Parts: sequence; C-alpha cells; structure tokens
Amino acid sequence: MKDYKKYYIIPAEPEEVYVALTNPYTLQLWTGEPAEMSTEPGSEFSLWEGSITGKNLEFEENSKLVQQWYFGEQEEPSIVTIKLHPHKYGTSAELRHTNIPDEAYEDIAEGWDHAYFASLIDFYEGE
Repeated sequence: MKDYKKYYIIPAEPEEVYVALTNPYTLQLWTGEPAEMSTEPGSEFSLWEGSITGKNLEFEENSKLVQQWYFGEQEEPSIVTIKLHPHKYGTSAELRHTNIPDEAYEDIAEGWDHAYFASLIDFYEGE
C-alpha cells in the first residue's frame, strides 16, 4: 500500500472548487461524464462512468471532503482527503490519498495529475 500527497493550484475561489467537487451537475461539466455525488455522509459516488467509485465520509463546506475509494477487496480502506485553502491565484487544493494498492499506484497518481485535477484546472482556465 502506498500514499500519495500533492498540492494543486486551481484558478477559482475555494467555494467554486468545492461545488465543482461535490455537485453532480458541475462534476459532469468538467469531467465530461455523468456523475453520481451527494454531500450526504455515507452516500456512495461514481465518477467517469464508474471508473472511480466509493463512499462519501465527511464534508466541511467550501474547505474539505473525505471519501473512501473502492479497489475491490482490501483490509485497509483507501481514503481520499481534499482540503481547499485560499490562495493568491485562487485555491490551493491539498490532496492526500492513502492505502493505494501497489499495483494501482502509478495509474492513480497519473489520474490525479492528468485527468482529475488537470480537467478541473482546464475547466476554470477556459472560462
């Protein structure tokens, strides 16, 4: 199991980024795919046509979300925490993803950089 931690600068206010990460309609706008999402702790979510699925654990409006990502059967849950901090260029998103299965690590790290956050940043830069 491996952990991944990184910061991303997103050219939008934390309130806008929070909505983009938690509202299914806004998620669909920047991912290009239908999304299932709720800010109800314990609810399940699905992104990119089910390529990312899991359970929503905790939300702090405009500043934090915590999710469990599913990777089949594993003893320790894989937890994603995204904290949003105001930044002079918009928002600094602090990502921490724990307990990533070794065989999935490269794909997950690349996905965070080149799909998830790249798409979100492009969405705001294109406005």
